[in-house]
Amino acid sequence: MSVTIDTNTLQLIAMFEQMSGAQIRDCIPLENQIVFIVEQGEIAKAIGKGGKHARDLEFKSKKKVKIVEFHPDLIQFVQNLISPLSISEAKLEGEVLLLNAKDLKTRGLLIGRSASTLRFFECIVKRYFPIKELKVA
Repeated sequence: MSVTIDTNTLQLIAMFEQMSGAQIRDCIPLENQIVFIVEQGEIAKAIGKGGKHARDLEFKSKKKVKIVEFHPDLIQFVQNLISPLSISEAKLEGEVLLLNAKDLKTRGLLIGRSASTLRFFECIVKRYFPIKELKVA
């Protein structure tokens, strides 16, 4: 899947890279939050001491900021993406990634109202991995 990045997104990436010194792989700006995907091993640098860089960017952009560490393994990347939520198991069945939630509360948080959270996670995962669907069991 090819991804097109507009000038506003490029500006956000450049500003955050300059602020944190971390290598940013991708940026997904949404209406109420910005998701940054950072290179493997750069998460601590991106967040900053005591969360300083993340808070500074939240203040400047007036949006919530989520920072996710990229991982070349699909299951590890999904675990990084859904953090602080955790899953008991994830398995790939064909082109469908099945996540087993630990309890009902976690399952509800993973899915979200009208499956909006799950579709958001699925959209991000599809940018890097060839899956058709993300499901929660």
